[in-house]
Amino acid sequence: MDKITSIIIIEDHPVVRNGLSAFFTAAGHWKVMGTATSIAEARKLLTSVTADIVLLDIQLEDGWGFDIIPWLVTRSEQKTNPLPLFAVYSAFDDYAHVRAALSMGVKAYITKRRSEQELETALRKALDGELHIDEAAQQKLQSISDLCILLTKRETEIINMVKRGLSNKEISSQLGISRRTVENILSCVYDKTGIKSRLELERL
Repeated sequence: MDKITSIIIIEDHPVVRNGLSAFFTAAGHWKVMGTATSIAEARKLLTSVTADIVLLDIQLEDGWGFDIIPWLVTRSEQKTNPLPLFAVYSAFDDYAHVRAALSMGVKAYITKRRSEQELETALRKALDGELHIDEAAQQKLQSISDLCILLTKRETEIINMVKRGLSNKEISSQLGISRRTVENILSCVYDKTGIKSRLELERL
């Protein structure tokens, strides 16, 4: 008999949430310990229930699902409880979200274009110690990595300053160039990488 794996599902879309819960319950070797639609609900649930896997959506009713991870890490350290395996099931497949997830210790990143069966396979691989990144997201990660090689020294320098939270005015002051030049360089970076916003650039 297969080992029963416990899972908590954090997803704000009712159709997806109920569908995942029904799928894992029917599979027979999973135990759904609870579901939540928001960060507030997730924190309340995770205060009283533990699981082998926490399956997160990124965009929840009251914020970003990623915010649950550092909260639970801190709580686990205080309570000396083992951490669950974090997995993401999301519509986002861009570089910024995937890199943010990996930096927080997510072990499986699956896009919602995948079926429940594919999701289950990915989770099993992660439980076996394999880092699983959705193929669509892997392609974008590689694409960005290749493009970053083409960045100039100045472009890379400005990217690093943006990631440190500096404004265009502060960057121009530190580098001794005009704010307009900073804006033009950032525009080139966006064109080269396909990044659409400063927020995405900060998450690189």
